[in-house]
Amino acid sequence: MSNGQNRKDIHPGLAVKIVLKANQRSGKLTAGVVKDILTNSSFHPHGIKVRLTDGQVGRVQEICK
Repeated sequence: MSNGQNRKDIHPGLAVKIVLKANQRSGKLTAGVVKDILTNSSFHPHGIKVRLTDGQVGRVQEICK
């Protein structure tokens, strides 16, 4: 299972679990489908930032297979 730190592993339509900004302290994950990739760099230690199809924005913690 990929941890969502590499941009190359993430693409629109992918099912992921993200942590929302408001949930970073608790670590609560939100499941959804990637609509847009918001991080420009190829790697981010806290996870690539994405927008889900429902409009929520957060950093990818898990890629669902």
